[in-house]
Amino acid sequence: MATAIYLEHYLDSIENLPCELQRNFTLMRELDSRTEEKKGEIDKLAEEYIANVRNLASEQRVEHLQKIQNAYSKCKEYSDDKVQLAMQTYEMVDKHIRRLDADLARFENELKQKLDTSGYESPDNRTLKRLKDKRGPKGRGRKGSDEDSPQKKKMKNSPEFSESILPVHPSDVLDMPVDPNEPTYCLCHQVSYGEMIGCDNPDCPIEWFHFACVDLTTKPKGKWFCPRCTHDRKKK
Repeated sequence: MATAIYLEHYLDSIENLPCELQRNFTLMRELDSRTEEKKGEIDKLAEEYIANVRNLASEQRVEHLQKIQNAYSKCKEYSDDKVQLAMQTYEMVDKHIRRLDADLARFENELKQKLDTSGYESPDNRTLKRLKDKRGPKGRGRKGSDEDSPQKKKMKNSPEFSESILPVHPSDVLDMPVDPNEPTYCLCHQVSYGEMIGCDNPDCPIEWFHFACVDLTTKPKGKWFCPRCTHDRKKK
């Protein structure tokens, strides 16, 4: 009975996931198309500038270069939006994986408590063993990530999903066994989860950080440097 309840709740929570994923993938394809069109525009503007630069007045040169700069800025904007969508998509899937891990952990704990009081092996306990065998040694079942985009990073305009029907404590997930092959990030040396932000220092040895670990609640404007890189920059 308990197994059916957990399964029903989980299936309800992922009912809209395929549509959300399809929407994000479609948007990413559209951003790719826009970027390619803008790159073609940049090439055309550059060719015109090179061909006519000697005949252009100073103000005309500046105006033409400004058009090229604006086109580059638009390309970067499209690329940033695509990265955000990729991170949002990863987080959507990861959220359900973490919920499944937490539900299995609570289910196991409830069955253990029932066995301690009943003193016999119930059908639910045998079901639990089969579930654990299927899960295998990887525990969390997440892919080695961030992924990446590890990235974490910065989630902007991400849609809010319905809250879990059953309460989930963060420690239910973080304290669970982690795939030893999964990369770790941040000052806490944990795997990627939740919202993350990337350090804008290209030589940063860590790169990605959990919002909570660097005292962030929203994505900061402009460039952001982690505490370690900020300290190193001040020493220079």
